[in-house]
Amino acid sequence: MRLTNYSDYALRSLIYLATKPDPYLLANISDIANSYNISKSHLTKIIHQLGQLGYIDSVRGKNGGIRLARAPKDINLGVLIKQIEPDFNLVECFSTDLLINPKPDAHRGADSSVSNPVNGDEDKAIGKDLSLTLIDEQASEAVKSGCVISPVCQLKQVFFEALTAFINVLERYTLADIISNEAELAELLFYRNSFVK
Repeated sequence: MRLTNYSDYALRSLIYLATKPDPYLLANISDIANSYNISKSHLTKIIHQLGQLGYIDSVRGKNGGIRLARAPKDINLGVLIKQIEPDFNLVECFSTDLLINPKPDAHRGADSSVSNPVNGDEDKAIGKDLSLTLIDEQASEAVKSGCVISPVCQLKQVFFEALTAFINVLERYTLADIISNEAELAELLFYRNSFVK
């Protein structure tokens, strides 16, 4: 399993915003891009989506910028990844879908559901189910495979179990957990460049 650069940059952006020396000062996309030496144009799309998802507040205008919209302890890594990662297809015949559907799915086994996010009450209140669901191609014509054993293959369940474990581990952590070494992160992100000059 490999996450996309999109998810990597989203996490890095949140780490940057969470470790700013003054949390009330606004940051800008150029600051984040320069700190990590990544593309500003690519980062702009990511910051926009993080804003739409409610992780980042954007302030417009001459002195505008961005800041975290939630406390780091309220940003669950598993929930974030499920929201921004485009798909979790490990192999051709294996398809997962991130449902935003309040009704339980008939294909989800009792052991294959992903635990509710930390902000589960918030998601329930707006009728969202962010759990991971296996879609069998026999039940969905949208999934086509060239593999002849696909209709009876049991490997898909093994992959699904592994993927569910991966997501479950991510859901045990928040942004606060991964910035517990805040001083060291701030040294590298904010003070390194001032010594280089």
